[in-house]
Amino acid sequence: MIDIKVLREKKEFLKENIKKRRHYSVDIDKLFLLDREIREDKKRMEILLHEKKEMSRRIGEIKRKGQSAEQLQKESKKMDVEIRKIKEDVKNKEDMFLKEWLLVPNIIDDDVPLGESERENVEVKRWGEIPNFDFKPKTHWELGEKLNILDFKTAAKLSGPRFAVYRGYGAQLERALINFMIDVHTEKHNYTEIIPPFLVNEEIMIGTGQLPRFKEEAYETDGQYLIPTAEVPLVNLHRGEILKEEALPLKYVAWSACFRREAGSYGRDVRGIMRQHQFNKIELVQFTRPEDSFKALEEITEDAQEILRLLKIPYRVVLLCSGDIGFSSAKTCDIEVWLPGENRFREVSSCSNCLDFQARRANIRFRRKGGKKTEYVYTLNGSGLAVGRTVIAILENYQQEDGSVVIPEVLQDYMKTKVIKAK
Repeated sequence: MIDIKVLREKKEFLKENIKKRRHYSVDIDKLFLLDREIREDKKRMEILLHEKKEMSRRIGEIKRKGQSAEQLQKESKKMDVEIRKIKEDVKNKEDMFLKEWLLVPNIIDDDVPLGESERENVEVKRWGEIPNFDFKPKTHWELGEKLNILDFKTAAKLSGPRFAVYRGYGAQLERALINFMIDVHTEKHNYTEIIPPFLVNEEIMIGTGQLPRFKEEAYETDGQYLIPTAEVPLVNLHRGEILKEEALPLKYVAWSACFRREAGSYGRDVRGIMRQHQFNKIELVQFTRPEDSFKALEEITEDAQEILRLLKIPYRVVLLCSGDIGFSSAKTCDIEVWLPGENRFREVSSCSNCLDFQARRANIRFRRKGGKKTEYVYTLNGSGLAVGRTVIAILENYQQEDGSVVIPEVLQDYMKTKVIKAK
């Protein structure tokens, strides 16, 4: 969540920020008035508590003198009733306020371009040569089925639509990419590897901004949630903690299965493995000091790009516009790979600076060396990379005219083969 001071001191700025995002609707005026009522009620309660304390002192003095304090005692009981009522009102209003306040998105950075959709995203970098085939390139689902490495019919029988069974070299390729990506990020980029739980509690989902806004996209079971990304448990590793400044930045990498209903994506990418209910992803998370966060965003984006350069897959980096940026993010860069089968770029990583938005929700702070006060850390996250989508990019960019797929050189030792051929 954002600092409450923004609501109290920059209400119109906050309203304008939400308007820039296009797809969010929050009644800021209502929240502003509710917050003012809560503060006024608390002041009234403080006054009553002070008066009650003074009255109790007077009652004690009167009783010590052997006199009757019956009238004051009646007034004291009435005061108790009024104080209890105000406490209940404050609690109800605070619950109401928090429920709505958790729906307010992060403040967009000044560098973010204005726009309504992904069409207004701005390309900032391009790497690699677009392959020129002497034949019409196939899509990944055509290649996967012909090579017998992607089985969608069996997956539908087992689980329904938007699932896939990886077979043989398909399963090996997915596993090889997971190991390769983890090795690069731990050995070259100095991230600490984590294997987190895939089930988390409600407050953990709230901590990163998945709840309450995106509840319809989450898989819930007995009050716990299957994680939509390893970002959720990684950010919450330090929930409720005060970190030392000298420990920052903290850098974590994790492989996890991810689970999403894709409730807002009905009808999109129904073929293949582009948009699945269950998929593997390598996640990068950093905790930094406020002044280091945008440098860290450049670093985390560069770390994700290096995977594609090592795989020799062409890509571009785009800066997301205000209408396409995520709920918790202040600034996001997407990395998009070239897919010959679709003849376009598609997202394979999203790298975001969330400032102190998640840290406030999860209460993660740090104390500067020699200082007494604490500050909220800044959190960043990025896909390093989405594994299934990287599989797509390899199949489509490394395909041969005979339907076989050459394995990128950096993966050949992991795969123990140089090419996938139809049997």
